[in-house]
Amino acid sequence: MRVFLDKFKYHGLFIKMFTVTLVSIIAVSLLTSTVMIQMSEKLFMNTFSITNSKIISQIKANFESFNYSIVTASNNVLQNGSIKGFLTKPDKNAISSVSSYYEASMQMKRIQSNVAAYPVTITITGINGKSHSTDSYYWPNSLEKLRNSRLTENTLVAPKRLIYQLDLENMADTSAEDPIIVASRALMEKTSAKKYGIVYFAIKESEFKRFYSSFTSRGNDVVILDRSGLVVSSNRHELIGKQEDALLGYAKEIDEQKLDFKDVSVLGKSNLVLSQYLPVYDFYLVNLIDKQAVLSEMVDFKTVALICIAIVFSALIIVFLISRRLTKSLTMLARQMSVITANHFDNYINVTGSYEIKQLGNAYNYMLDELNDYIKQLIQTQKDQRNAELSALQMQINPHFLYNTLASVKILVQQGNKEKAAATINSLISLLQNTVSNISETISVAQELVNLKHYVFINHVRYGEQIVVNYFVSNDCYGYHLPKLIIQPFIENAFFHAFQERNDGHIYVLFSREDNALVIEVVDNGVGMKDYDHENQDNSSSSGSHFFSGIGIRNVQDRIVLLYGEEFGVEIVSDIGEGTRVKIRLPLKSS
Repeated sequence: MRVFLDKFKYHGLFIKMFTVTLVSIIAVSLLTSTVMIQMSEKLFMNTFSITNSKIISQIKANFESFNYSIVTASNNVLQNGSIKGFLTKPDKNAISSVSSYYEASMQMKRIQSNVAAYPVTITITGINGKSHSTDSYYWPNSLEKLRNSRLTENTLVAPKRLIYQLDLENMADTSAEDPIIVASRALMEKTSAKKYGIVYFAIKESEFKRFYSSFTSRGNDVVILDRSGLVVSSNRHELIGKQEDALLGYAKEIDEQKLDFKDVSVLGKSNLVLSQYLPVYDFYLVNLIDKQAVLSEMVDFKTVALICIAIVFSALIIVFLISRRLTKSLTMLARQMSVITANHFDNYINVTGSYEIKQLGNAYNYMLDELNDYIKQLIQTQKDQRNAELSALQMQINPHFLYNTLASVKILVQQGNKEKAAATINSLISLLQNTVSNISETISVAQELVNLKHYVFINHVRYGEQIVVNYFVSNDCYGYHLPKLIIQPFIENAFFHAFQERNDGHIYVLFSREDNALVIEVVDNGVGMKDYDHENQDNSSSSGSHFFSGIGIRNVQDRIVLLYGEEFGVEIVSDIGEGTRVKIRLPLKSS
């Protein structure tokens, strides 16, 4: 992708010409499309609001016809003496019980004829515990649960009304895919208003939705909501039994403000919402029209998009041919000149094209000559400066170390311990030779271990052998090389500062290989440092800022960066009471 972009950037003139043309064409296309869509949307909203208002009226008429049949049947049940006797009188004997049940059954069959046009099951229950159902195959599942259900509870709260409800308990108990809608009414005596039973009219939701299913289509849905916002019925089956408070709010707003429709975002889509309140049901009949789905049928967006793409593609070819002819030589010059940013200072160009292009080419070639001379001088200057910096850094050895070591040797001589004094002088000589020799020279891990042991020996002579130093070297690391004097400063710091609060301790020096790097670690179990910022030593607390003396961490870090680059260097982790871990990361060098 990057290579493609690098090639494409040289066609600046072409891009400008193409962009102007492309933007103009797209602007016209979008403007035309927007106006057309807005006109289509306006036509759609006006047409559908009128048409669907008539549809809602037709659906309402279907519901009222069904409700009339239910009301007629419920009145017949209420006025029937045989059914009242069946639900109120106790059985004297088995014969009277059978006779009463038979008479009630015959009356129920006669009343069933009032709702014969609809697949409705009629169930009656009485205060004497008796009940009867014209078809108990699918409802109710349990008469005992029915007596204690919310359907019955809500019916008794408003005993004079015919109440329509969704049987949620039946849905929960049976996981039925086809919910039941129940119309219920209390049976009362006319004079005393004493309740002696309840009549239920149950219809499957799939049968109930037939009152409006012929008026639904893709993007044109119907939702029946009760007063609490519960979806009682819908052609979208997944909504049945769900609480849709937002949709209920829009339905109430339309009814209260006498609006024709509302254009809102509901159920995750942009919809036109039409609604009408059904007082006999206490339901809201809501019609949802998906604007995007309907508009896609009115406007062929795919065809419009294809036409726009064809126009843009044709313009692209024309502009490309014209701009390439006009800018070919200039593009070639720009491509060749840009290579200089990748340090290709010997990339002289062939001077071709018009007079102006030739003049630019000659000036560019002359600039390369001058630039190459300047770079050669600059590289030599930087090499000299780098060597000088490395020399200065390596020569920064702590003079106090020399004074104290020579003083220790003097004391050993005065004490008559000439052998230990001689060994100390030999170790000091070895360290000094390592310090003042060739600055660019590196030494192997094996030789560095020898130097470290000389340094540790001198410190043991000066301060005693309570601080034990252990060395751990991976077998494949002895041959690798590293700069001189990058480990000794951290051994020195551990000796002088890590064990200030006690006289004994351990220092561990570890050499290992990690990926393509040589890793050296110096770990002590000393007092540690508080608030030490290993990424920025200048920001460390005063308690830790004196920790690195002599050549110090900054010296070592600067040397490593100068020699090998930013990806290598020193990392320090330390905290009070947890000791200090120094990790030095170097490239794998065999010489």
